[in-house]
Amino acid sequence: MNAEPVRSVDVLRFDDRGLLPAVVQEASTGEVLMVAWMTREAVERTLAEGRAVFWSRSRGELWRKGDTSGNVQHVEEVLVDCDEDTLLVRVHAEGPACHTGERSCFFRRLET
Repeated sequence: MNAEPVRSVDVLRFDDRGLLPAVVQEASTGEVLMVAWMTREAVERTLAEGRAVFWSRSRGELWRKGDTSGNVQHVEEVLVDCDEDTLLVRVHAEGPACHTGERSCFFRRLET
């Protein structure tokens, strides 16, 4: 199915804090690397720059992945979910995504 592309950030449904979640996936393997938050400005900068830009809730500021760590995420495409309230950011990652040094933030199994 070939859906019509979303042509404006205006359709995105940000929460009451102006945020929406972004699932970050390695484009070449499909591996989920991380989940982060994006503001409208973060989405716009990501699309304009071709590098992943997110919103840090703890620091209250935008951050471009890799500016301090060197672990850049080059954006291949950004997909919008059916409810227009979550993004899938497909990237080519240079280095690990997780601040712990792991390739993915999802490296621990939850056991009951």
